[in-house]
Amino acid sequence: MTWASIAALVGIWGTTWAAIRIGLQGIPPLTGVALRFTIAGGALLALVPVFRVRLGATRRERLLWLCNAVFTFCISYSILYWAEQWVPSGLAAVLFATFPLFVALLAHFVLPEERLTWRGGLGILIGFAGVAVIFSEDFRTLMGPEVAFAAAVLLLCPLCSAIGSVAVKKWGSGIHPLSTAAIPMLLCGLTMGPIAWLTESDRVVTFTGPATWALLYLALIGSAFPFTLYFWLLRHNSATRMSLINYAVPVVAVIVGHFAFG
Repeated sequence: MTWASIAALVGIWGTTWAAIRIGLQGIPPLTGVALRFTIAGGALLALVPVFRVRLGATRRERLLWLCNAVFTFCISYSILYWAEQWVPSGLAAVLFATFPLFVALLAHFVLPEERLTWRGGLGILIGFAGVAVIFSEDFRTLMGPEVAFAAAVLLLCPLCSAIGSVAVKKWGSGIHPLSTAAIPMLLCGLTMGPIAWLTESDRVVTFTGPATWALLYLALIGSAFPFTLYFWLLRHNSATRMSLINYAVPVVAVIVGHFAFG
């Protein structure tokens, strides 16, 4: 696990929280999810023949596609986009920092090589406590009932993402990261499209300049590249260790959110 790779993931994912809020100013949440992952999955799928990746060779790979599509992308990002209509981007990133806690607990029961020790568990708790203390002022925005409810629902997002990451670690050995990322993203986009059409038909989609650029940024820079890199790193590192990068993401997210929204 190189520092350059970690820095890239932290830097990119730290900016996506603000980009989501910018996109929501013109594109409804579920429509945004559908478009983002259709574009991202399509872009990655175009690279499959370039790298000569064989897709769907085993039942395990197809099962991983389904699990990753449902938990990592469909449910997780639908909740996140919906919640960010009220929850500030910095606070959303801080709440997502519970991700390592969920990963550690799930990995303890699912991955025999990642049994949670009391020292490891204490370290993860201290890490989250540190994030919560550093960004404690962001929790003041929870005073409003709508924000508080959205924030509570948003906690399902890191849980679903943790299920997806642990599944990739358990079943993803020997599967090319392009396969792990491209097909689930495309499945998510194609699934969320009809759902968005049914639930958001009364909402206007406005492709303003900022919303369009945010969408393209989220799809190509914020999804296609970092998720492929993350799944590659996950093949060579423990799921718990990889999850810890989410303790650094709020730092970037809060700074970017401050400059973007004040």
